[in-house]
Amino acid sequence: MSVLEIKGLTVQVTTEDGPKEILRGVDLTVKAGEIHALMGPNGSGKSTLAYAIAGHPKYTITGGQVTLDGQDVLEMSVDERARAGLFLAMQYPVEVPGVSISNFLRTSITAIRGEAPNLRHWIKELKESMAGLQIDPQFAERNVNEGFSGGERKRTEILQMELIHPKIAVLDETDSGLDVDALRVVSEGINRVCDKGETGVLLITHFTRILKYVKPDFVHVFYDGRIVREGGPELADDIEANGYAQFVTA
Repeated sequence: MSVLEIKGLTVQVTTEDGPKEILRGVDLTVKAGEIHALMGPNGSGKSTLAYAIAGHPKYTITGGQVTLDGQDVLEMSVDERARAGLFLAMQYPVEVPGVSISNFLRTSITAIRGEAPNLRHWIKELKESMAGLQIDPQFAERNVNEGFSGGERKRTEILQMELIHPKIAVLDETDSGLDVDALRVVSEGINRVCDKGETGVLLITHFTRILKYVKPDFVHVFYDGRIVREGGPELADDIEANGYAQFVTA
């Protein structure tokens, strides 16, 4: 069983006024087969945690450790983290001009597995996953995210996760900008991956609406760069009823 362990993680960014600490000692463990919802208001540091785990150069690790199955994630390059089994679905997926979705995914899977997937099996798997996410088959030959709507970009992110089969998936506000129908489809894709029991999911959000479709095993409240409360799904109900202000002095 794969395990992502974060211990005492502190992170800062450089601003016009000098270094600014964003994460102030984060402790979190995510195991394969588990769904963790990380909830908090805007500006609390949730996305910083996601990008720090993924290795974004904007963020400087000043303390703590992150390990995946005992391996030091912070010593890995970005591509090494992906090959080790980490996956990040970005809040704002970027365009990749000149690279089709089909080629992008097959190249990614080849890099992770060390060999190219059987072409016939690959085409079948791609078509099935696209159908499950209600993605037009013609999108396979379109450039990654180029001219896509917000919902189409989010579906493409989940398509990547479903085909790559990561050990740990960090989903940064995947529900952002989705209408009701797209939210349901994207949530069903997340559940299909989770139901296999091989992927642990860290679902970052500040709304509870996606949790009506994706049921978390654990809920963590993030405030001012650290986790201030932890619990089960009932904690999300508490947030829906009473907001985040109750955690200001926690």
